[in-house]
Amino acid sequence: MSIGFLGLGIMGSPMAHNLVKAGCDVTVWNRTTSKCDSLLNIGAKYGSSPESVASACDVTFSMLADPGSAMEVACGKQGAVHGLGPGKGYVDVSTVDGQSSKAISIAIKATGAQFLEAPVSGSKKPAEEGKLIFLTAGDKSLYHEVAPILDIMGKSRFYLGDVGNGAAMKLVVNMIMGSMMASFSEGMILGQKMGLDPGVLVEVISQGAISAPMYSMKGPSMIKGSYAPAFPLKHQQKDLRLALAMAEEVSQPIPVAAATNELYKVAKAHGLGEEDFSAVIEALKAEL
Repeated sequence: MSIGFLGLGIMGSPMAHNLVKAGCDVTVWNRTTSKCDSLLNIGAKYGSSPESVASACDVTFSMLADPGSAMEVACGKQGAVHGLGPGKGYVDVSTVDGQSSKAISIAIKATGAQFLEAPVSGSKKPAEEGKLIFLTAGDKSLYHEVAPILDIMGKSRFYLGDVGNGAAMKLVVNMIMGSMMASFSEGMILGQKMGLDPGVLVEVISQGAISAPMYSMKGPSMIKGSYAPAFPLKHQQKDLRLALAMAEEVSQPIPVAAATNELYKVAKAHGLGEEDFSAVIEALKAEL
């Protein structure tokens, strides 16, 4: 099976690398063409546009930063939709809202191709290690067809039914994650102001009922004020915004997430959007 991969950012690049290293026939495209170089050096092919990649490949994956980019790459001028047809598949692993995912699905399926949404739970390191979690929905036959490919890039996969369910699951998960990080940041700042050793605080948390791998992994770097981006803060805020819009559609109050979103917006306003989402702690510091 020939595989296309569109979007080689912080997540897409390691995912595509794992496919090439596993011996897959992979053709790649990225807006900034230099990001393709490391993949071409290990055997990937280059496509000049999403359309050309989709035309050349049996199944095309896309990993874009936001709904607008996902729509443009799938359906815009020289978009993948123009290279698709019966017998082909399109798998969107971007994090978008359900409405955007459904719109992309309609455009893809109108060509006769199959569509699967498959947003991932996991950040840069799990992507590098092939330990992502795929939250899929859409054409079940395509899900079974690409399952071996998903297993190269991930440690688990879930099939959730109709298009939109994968997007909803991902947004709920990231909403919870963003709120957890904000609460953890508040605890870290308060503990320090009370004279507590932040390293000991992280260790205490790691041994109790509220232990989470995220706290143990992010805590030490947060103490040092180091925020190398594994999951950029701007993307966390985008996911909170999309989760709030989703909640509005079903009249569900999510006040904790709403307050959390405001904190991430403050962090973005202070120029922290490109840093790891754990940099939200900086928005709580008095000097900002």
